[in-house]
Amino acid sequence: MSNTENSTPLIQIKGLYKIFGNTPQKVLPDVKAGKSKDDILAATGHTVGLQDINLDIARGEIFVIMGLSGSGKSTMIRHFNRLIEPTEGQIIVEGEDVMKLDEKGLQNFRRHKMSMVFQRFGLMPHRTVLQNVAYGLQVQGVDKSEREKKATDWLDTVGLGGYEKQYPSQLSGGQQQRVGLARALCTDAEILLMDEAFSALDPLIRSEMQDQLIGLQEKLHKTIIFITHDLDEALRLGDRIAILRDGKLVQQGRPVDILLNPADDYVEAFVKDVNRARALTVDTVMKPQSLRISAETIGEALAEMRKAKAEHGYYVNDDGYQGALSIEKLESVDSARHGDAIDEAVLEEVPGIQSDALIEAVIPDTLEHELPLPVLDQDGELQGELSRANLVEVLSDQSSNGAEDEEPEAKKPEAASA
Repeated sequence: MSNTENSTPLIQIKGLYKIFGNTPQKVLPDVKAGKSKDDILAATGHTVGLQDINLDIARGEIFVIMGLSGSGKSTMIRHFNRLIEPTEGQIIVEGEDVMKLDEKGLQNFRRHKMSMVFQRFGLMPHRTVLQNVAYGLQVQGVDKSEREKKATDWLDTVGLGGYEKQYPSQLSGGQQQRVGLARALCTDAEILLMDEAFSALDPLIRSEMQDQLIGLQEKLHKTIIFITHDLDEALRLGDRIAILRDGKLVQQGRPVDILLNPADDYVEAFVKDVNRARALTVDTVMKPQSLRISAETIGEALAEMRKAKAEHGYYVNDDGYQGALSIEKLESVDSARHGDAIDEAVLEEVPGIQSDALIEAVIPDTLEHELPLPVLDQDGELQGELSRANLVEVLSDQSSNGAEDEEPEAKKPEAASA
């Protein structure tokens, strides 16, 4: 996933409210006073869409907004490019308040800054695949040869080279969505808005499209705002996730934060059925490593371990991680060998695992070895360790939560009307 360490947010949402009805400004004080959505609808005929939403979205991240039908997520995404006008609030993109743009400024913003990928593909049936992809550039005034070259390049990128002359009706759903994605990317817009973009696809095709988006993002580093009602999809794609309920933001954070620390019963009902081993990576559950041993001799290693009061440690030399050492085995070595170099006779073969690996992938190795497995980053540097006890703690916590829910229906979030 993308790097989100840039400290200045690309997009800031501040105090955003949306009330649907004839006189939303008159109803706004009641919303701010804390009256419920249902009470306001009954008393005034107005529907509260969004209530006091505050979000910062970093440049280059996939930011997922999720919730059930009626939660306000699709209303929310339509505010980013002002397809819907807010009742109150600010949407600031690169320091500029989108609410203050005049008609021409808003037109330029939509053409150059943000592209949108729709759930139902949004393709024009009378245009070829190539013409559909090039459409945004045509609107921008780019000449025909240049826009067709760029459109062809993007079709190749999404795996549809050779389909340029086809029409949308000749393509499968997954292919049509690839055309929609290529069209959004073709304008070079920095921000992609994706509203339930994969939810109309069959599960297998949907999974393929998720893989493709992750692969593209690793190369392109776009800022992507992705709407979904599916937590598995949110966990798979999102650098960070915001969860809406009845127009309110109930929790936001990294996938691991939401999985391991749900803010309330509503969020807990979403996360309790997620397979944690398939959703969490090693670095989210590892512990700090016991001891990094860089000694050259058996005696020096033993001294390091005794000083640290460590039962085990990981031997690292100039060639990287070499294996694990246990104090029990070192203490059994004859003292006459303490000046010898550390070798295979004293090293335990304990495999290193990658910090970004899914827990599911490392369960067999973790269970097979008594010593915790050392966790390595991409450069082979020690980051931590993963033990059987860590696994049991993370995975059994999920089972015990499930066991407590004797009446799961009582805790499941109920879908509100759209």
